[in-house]
Amino acid sequence: MSIADPDFIKALPKAELHLHIEGSLEPDLMFELSKRNNIEIPFNSVEEIRAAYKFHNLQSFLDIYYRGASVLIHERDFYDLTMAYLERCREDNVVHTEIFFDPQTHTERGIDIGVVIRGIHSALKDAENEWGISSHLILCFLRHLSEEEAIATLEAAKPYLDFIKGVGLDSSELGHPPVKFQNVFAIAKELGLERVAHAGEEGPAEYIKEALDILDVSRIDHGVRCVEDKALIDRLKEEKIPLTVCPLSNTALCVYDDMSEHPILNLLDQGLCVTVNADDPAYFGGYVNRNYLALSESLGMTREQAKQLALNSFKASYISETQKQKWAKAIASIETVAEL
Repeated sequence: MSIADPDFIKALPKAELHLHIEGSLEPDLMFELSKRNNIEIPFNSVEEIRAAYKFHNLQSFLDIYYRGASVLIHERDFYDLTMAYLERCREDNVVHTEIFFDPQTHTERGIDIGVVIRGIHSALKDAENEWGISSHLILCFLRHLSEEEAIATLEAAKPYLDFIKGVGLDSSELGHPPVKFQNVFAIAKELGLERVAHAGEEGPAEYIKEALDILDVSRIDHGVRCVEDKALIDRLKEEKIPLTVCPLSNTALCVYDDMSEHPILNLLDQGLCVTVNADDPAYFGGYVNRNYLALSESLGMTREQAKQLALNSFKASYISETQKQKWAKAIASIETVAEL
């Protein structure tokens, strides 16, 4: 079988389902916004920022991630951040994206939640009108903070629920199990919001089960620790629970020492609905296509596997069945042409 090369990967239409918009803050934009908003950061150049993007675990990344987010102040900043990411989507043939944002990262600094949401939403609408990129917005709670603060955040977001598709759970996983957020996820469900959660990245496979059973999520973000529990793998397959996997992130944060150890293609071949995503691409070395390419280079990903991963990205998304069928046909036709 043919290995999926860069041209084939780029030709595939893709959805991205695990992208933290604050994690797409490239060093040059961070530096620009620090000057524009007169925010002091501990770097004297773009090169210094880039050099600092080396991590040994999730927490070491989060420390600089939150520091970088401090340059985001105005609606224009969130618009510029989001539009820069959407331009990368256009380059990578990402035609649909479901973006995470962390309002508490900003409201804790005194930024009104409406400033954050309006800035991001405006960019999403402009990208849809100009380039046809569809999108959903997912509000994430920071799990190292209390559930009471998460509930207050959801309450503050209520005037903007028309702009929000669902809620998620991110930040420091260890020591903050999904059960901690049982009540706020129940409120989100009553509001008709979709529910996803980070689980089984640095945390154990048990967190994946908690997210499913207690938070009633329809998608697991990361989820790679499921490999430690055969019964859980069987359940994920049987219930068709998608995993939004982030290969470059997993190696950058030392979940795996090398991409050659990553289980994503093994899980794919077992019939799980795994997808490829960039997570925090500015920090982890690449956007969606770069993640696909890493699987080709290190794991020998074939065109057929790449096609299935792209197909899974739409199956796992919150777009309509009509749209899912449209993109499935597009993926099938691209493979046929490429294999001639």
